[in-house]
Amino acid sequence: MLTKPISLSRRHEQSVDKPARHTLSIVAEGIFLGMVLVLSLWSVAFYVEGSLRAAYVLLSVFVFLLATWCHVQFKRPAKENILNIAVFWCCLALLCRLDAFSSAYTPYLSQGVILNWLWVAPLSQISARLVLRGAMSKSKSPLAARRMVIVGMNRQGIALARKVERSAYAGTAFLGFFEDRGTDRISQEEGYRVLGKIESLAAYVKQQGVQSVYLSLPMTAQPRILQILDDLKDTTCSVYFVPDMFITDLIQGRSRSVCGVDVIAVCDTPFRGFRGGLKRGSDIVLASAILMAIAPLLVLIGLAIKAGSPGPVIFKQRRYGLDGKPIVVYKFRSMTVTEDGGTIRQATKNDARITPLGAFLRKSSLDELPQFINVLQGRMSIVGPRPHAVAHNEMYRTLIKGYMVRHKVRPGITGWAQVNGLRGETDSLEKMQARVDFDLDYLRKWSLLLDLLIILKTIRLVFKDASAY
Repeated sequence: MLTKPISLSRRHEQSVDKPARHTLSIVAEGIFLGMVLVLSLWSVAFYVEGSLRAAYVLLSVFVFLLATWCHVQFKRPAKENILNIAVFWCCLALLCRLDAFSSAYTPYLSQGVILNWLWVAPLSQISARLVLRGAMSKSKSPLAARRMVIVGMNRQGIALARKVERSAYAGTAFLGFFEDRGTDRISQEEGYRVLGKIESLAAYVKQQGVQSVYLSLPMTAQPRILQILDDLKDTTCSVYFVPDMFITDLIQGRSRSVCGVDVIAVCDTPFRGFRGGLKRGSDIVLASAILMAIAPLLVLIGLAIKAGSPGPVIFKQRRYGLDGKPIVVYKFRSMTVTEDGGTIRQATKNDARITPLGAFLRKSSLDELPQFINVLQGRMSIVGPRPHAVAHNEMYRTLIKGYMVRHKVRPGITGWAQVNGLRGETDSLEKMQARVDFDLDYLRKWSLLLDLLIILKTIRLVFKDASAY
C-alpha cells in the first residue's frame, strides 16, 4: 500500500478544484440571473404604466431572492435547462389566469404588466443563461474541475460518461475508465480512454487527486467491489455506485443525481448542499462569539507562556485537513520543543518536555483555544475528527483500513471519539483503531444536534477528564 501523502505534492494541490471559487461562481450566477428577472419586471412596468410603483419594487425583491436561492445551475444540459424554465413559467401563467389568484393581485399590480412580464421574464432568463454559457466556455477557469473516473466500461458507465461530457458546466471533469477486460472485448466505437486495470485504481486516485469514483459493476462482482472499497479507504475520494448495487458499510449512503443519472453514495461527506452551509454557518457564529468572549484570556495565557519559558507563544504544526490537504494548526505552546518533522513523539505522562504552565494548559485543554482562529479560517470545524500530526497520519494510514476516510470532513477542536473516552495519548494501535471507528461513526450519524451534544460533553469533560497530558 502506498504511503506517500496524497496532497503534499504541488502537482496534487494544483489538480484539485477550488471549492471556494466554485461556490462564489454559483452565488454570482444566482445574483446575475436574479437581477435579469428584476430588470425585466421593471422594464415592463415602465413600458406599460410609465412609472415604477412600490408594489413592483416589493415584488422585485421577492423575485430576486427566489431566483438567487432556487436558480437552476449549469449542472444540467442546456436543452433541459430551457425546458424547465419554460414549464415553470407556463405553470405560473396558468396560475395567474385563475380568477381567485387574479383577484388577489389585481388591486396592487396591473394585469397588463403581469401578463406581459410572464413572457418577457422567461425569454430574459433563457437569454441570460445562453450568454453565461458562452462566457464560461471562453473562460480559462471553467467550472468543470471535480475530477472523476468510472470503474467498469459497460452500458450504464458509458451512459454516465456521456451525460457528464455533454454537461459542460456540471462541475466535473471526466478522466476515463478503469476496466479489466481486454481491448478486444471493449467496444472501440465509444472513443473513451481506458486508464488502466482496476488493480491500479487506488494508486491513480492518489497520484492524480481524483475526488470521485463511480463503480459501474454488476452485483455478481461483489468480491471485486469489496476489494476496490478496501483499496480506496486509503484515499479521501468519494465513492458512488451506478446501480446495480448491493448493501455494504455505507458512510452517508444516499442517492443523488449526476447529470441526470441516479447514483448511490457509498462513502461521501455529510456536508453537501444545505447541510454543508448549516455546518459552516454554525462554526462561524460559534467561533466568533467564543473568540470575542475569551480574547482577554488569550492575551493572559500568551503573556504567561512568554514569561515562563523561551520560545514562541503559538505552536504551529502541519496536520491533514479536509480531503487530506495539509493545513497549519495553532496551539498554545505547552512544551520546550516545537516538533513538526518526520518523526514526532506523542506527549506521555510526566513528559519532561512539558513546561509547568503547559501541563496546566493541556490538562484544561486551554492550549487548544487558538484553534478557534483555524475554524474562522475554514481549516477546521468546532466538532469533527481530531487532526493528527502528518507523521502519525502516514504511519496509521498503512495500519488501519478507512483511516483516511475521516478526512472527508474538516478536522475538529473536539470530536465524537474524544467525548467517548479517547482523549489524550493513543499509545496502542487498538486505541487509534477505536478513535477511527468513532470518527467514521460521526460521519454516518452527523446532525447539528449531535454537534451540540458533543460540545456540551466536551465542556463537562474539560473539568473532570484526567487522560490528557
